[in-house]
Amino acid sequence: MSKAAHIVLYDDQCPLCTFQMRVLTWLDWLNTITLLPLSHPNASLVAPQVTREDLLEAIHCVTPEKKIHRGARCLRFVGMRIPLLVPMALFLWIPGVIFIAEKVYQWISRNRHLLSRLFGCKEACSIMPARKRGTDVL
Repeated sequence: MSKAAHIVLYDDQCPLCTFQMRVLTWLDWLNTITLLPLSHPNASLVAPQVTREDLLEAIHCVTPEKKIHRGARCLRFVGMRIPLLVPMALFLWIPGVIFIAEKVYQWISRNRHLLSRLFGCKEACSIMPARKRGTDVL
């Protein structure tokens, strides 16, 4: 599949999610994560213990040890591995912040298709190319 240590599963049918993953390809200079869309046949094999409904509700990161980080905790975990995102990740380590971040993440997740239309993510995705890396399936 890839040489990157951490696999990020995301909803590739969501323009907002796809846009965020394209941004991640440009920020991940060290190629520490592999992006895997849920529509890919291997997605269900990466985290077989997680239901499809759970995968559609939030972004997930699976480590080589098979530990799974979900939602805002996934963003915090991934952020600690991408230099430009370290400040955001450190902020999420402040006591109590992750609880609020999870609530905000849940709201955004529930409303992501509406937010995609409001912010025009579909058009932005067509303009912003994904950085070609050998590790991703975009």
